[in-house]
Parts: sequence; C-alpha cells; structure tokens
Amino acid sequence: MFVDQAEIVVEAGDGGSGAATFRREKYVPRGGPSGGDGGSGGSIVLEVDENLSTLLDFRYNHQYRAPRGEDGQAKKRAGRDGADLILKVPPGTVATDVETGKVLADLVAPGQRAIIARGGKGGRGNLHFTTSVRQAPKFAELGEPGERRKVRLDLKLVADVGVIGLPSVGKSTLIAAASAARPKIADYPFTTLVPNLGVVSIGPSQSFVMADMPGLVPGAHQGVGLGDRFLRHIDRTRVLVHMLDASGLTGRDLLADFETINEELRLYDPALARRPQVVALNKMDVAADPNAAERARADLEGRGLRVFAISAATHQGVHELMQALWQLLQEHRAAPQPVAPTEHVVFTGPPAEDERAWHVRRDATGAWLVEGRSLERLVQRTDLNNPDAVERLQQTLERSGVHRKLRELGAKHEDTVRIGQAEFVFDDEDLERARGHRRSDRKT
Repeated sequence: MFVDQAEIVVEAGDGGSGAATFRREKYVPRGGPSGGDGGSGGSIVLEVDENLSTLLDFRYNHQYRAPRGEDGQAKKRAGRDGADLILKVPPGTVATDVETGKVLADLVAPGQRAIIARGGKGGRGNLHFTTSVRQAPKFAELGEPGERRKVRLDLKLVADVGVIGLPSVGKSTLIAAASAARPKIADYPFTTLVPNLGVVSIGPSQSFVMADMPGLVPGAHQGVGLGDRFLRHIDRTRVLVHMLDASGLTGRDLLADFETINEELRLYDPALARRPQVVALNKMDVAADPNAAERARADLEGRGLRVFAISAATHQGVHELMQALWQLLQEHRAAPQPVAPTEHVVFTGPPAEDERAWHVRRDATGAWLVEGRSLERLVQRTDLNNPDAVERLQQTLERSGVHRKLRELGAKHEDTVRIGQAEFVFDDEDLERARGHRRSDRKT
C-alpha cells in the first residue's frame, strides 16, 4: 500500500532529576554535597532509509515516545542518558509541526537525519549549587520535560523526471516501456491511484528515475479528482514530460488538454509551470487523424518546446525520448534543485537571543503572566515542594528584574503571577518592609 501522508504524536524523553545527597564517609569530616546530575532524555529522530518508499508504518502506529534520562545518584554519579528513538522514513519526507505549521525537516538524501523532538536536559545535582554562603545546599534541579508535538509527515517522491497529463493518456505505459517497473494498467480513468517509479537506464552509469503523476484533472489544485494529493510529488522533479493522447479517440483537443494541465500546475505552484517540459504525443500508432497531431506539434514547437511522437504501447519513439530527457537532465544538473539536500537537518527551536528575553503582561483573568523561555525553563527545573529550591528561584527572579518589572506595571501584594505552568502569589517585599516600619513607629 502506498501511503504518502501521516500524522504522528512524538514525545521526547524527560531529563532525569539531579540528586541532593551528601558524603557520609566515616573519616571524611564535612564531606559536603555529592549529588550527581540527571541524564538527558532521548530525542525523536527521523532518518532516511533508501529502501523505504512509503509511510505505511506510520498509518497504524501514531504514538512515539523516547525513554527518559535516569536520575542522578550519590557520590557524584550522573544518571544515564535516554536513548534516541530513530524513526525510518523514505527519501523525500517532509516533517511539519501541525500546531505551528513550521517545517521541522525536509529529508531527501539517504542516511540524512533530523531531530523533530528534542529530549529534556537532565537536572543538576546539589554539587553545582554550593557558594560561599550556601555550602550545604539541600536541593537539586528537576529534569527538563522533553518536547512533545504533533507532526505531519508528507512524502514527496524524489524523481528526476515527472510524467504528467490527463488520466489514461499512457503515463504508466511509458514507465513500463522505459524501465523495469510494472504498474497496473487499464483503459479507464484513474487506473493509476499511486505514483509509479521506474529507473531508466541509458547506458553504463547513465540512468535516471522517472515517475508518473496520477490524478491531474481540471480543478486538481482544489482537490478535484485525486486532487492535490499527488501534485506535491512533482515538486522534486527537475524535468516534466507532458503526455498528450494523440489517438483522437477521446474527442478532446490536444492543445486544450495541454493548456488545462499547465493551468493546474500554475494554480498549484507557479514555479511548476516554469519547470522544463518535453511534450510526448502518445498513441501515434492508432492516431485517427495524424494531421491533427502534426498541427499540434507545429504549434507547440513554435512555443519553443521539444515534441516527440511516440507509442508507449509499441515502444515507437520511446528510446529517442529517453535520450532527449537524459541530455536535458545533464544540461540542468548544474542548476539548483527544487529542494537542496543538506548534510544534517535539525530543528533547533528559537534563536539564542530569544532564550534570555522575557516580558510581563496581564491576562483576561487579571493574573500577571511572565513569559520567557529561560525563566519558564528555570521554573520547570525547580522543585517547588522544596523550600530551599523555592528560595533560590525567588532570588533568581529578583536578580533578573522580574519583581521590579511587576511593581512598575502596578502589581499589588498577593496578586497572582504565572510563569509557565506554575502559579505564585506576588510577595511585595518593599510593601512588607514599609508595613514593618509603620508598626515600629507606632510602638515608639
């Protein structure tokens, strides 16, 4: 079964928590903190496998979860990192975040990899939090949650030549005539329900991949017929063979068919309409009016197009067409491909400057929202049930200027403040100190 689209939910592993332990050896006085760091969680990785040609495996399994990192241990022993979960995909796979619409990875080369959900970092052990005034910290960091997202996988076939045209013009027959592929062929519309790939051999070390593109009818760009489900496969091709039925048995006009398909390409993606094209007038062995085909040929050649009269069923003119396609591919090999493969595609997340940025705003409920990746991560990694850890968090927020900003914006004592998923009560220390001074004045 050919499956070229699937939606999956990926969950990277959470980081392990750091340990808050102390050395207890009999002959080591004041051993001090010895908590090890937690291990990082495993990431979800896509890897191109050239032996795959479909996304069928993702049709039946929609949930993927990588293992979490192990917690840190005593005696400065770090927890083990979670193993990455590697998902094999065929060449031409595009991964997109469903919620944001952002393209996470575009993979075309065998062995190419992309991280689409990054594992959480492990928390630091209490060994990292010793200072001159805090020599025995009783807290450690929690592990960071791994990324979780819904991802759409789209497969765009990787082929050098794409064969386009209306249904039943002989696209699959041409693939069978020029290569070892044996697609299902019959004389009725939409025989080809999936794209067919074939390797065309021209000579020693001279070959190219050719694919037929089913489902192109008027309105295909809007989903009519098989719709734009297969139009996207043309994105990867460098040369198009526009096949027309020259038999005259359909009663259609050749030039009108030519314009119809090109208009669909233009409406779907204007760049496709500018892709180099070669026209193949097929079924010339049974042409009812050869003169009509010659007139169409003269018109198309007048537009600067190369036109070949062929019969895919009898192999007439097929070899000459394949030779011309090979030469055209060589001429355009130096030109940039529609999608330039990179050595390693990785979704890196927000730019580094956004890591430190934060801002404060008030939501519809009247609560104050402190938004910023660095502060949200700090809260995530703080054990809010540990008073020492909470005290460090408050000190960090104070040094970052969060409390000062809240006061400037009019935050009142005991207002609700949210940072990420955590909720706090604003403690205006200046107000508390002022109240303390007033009570002292009344007593004197």
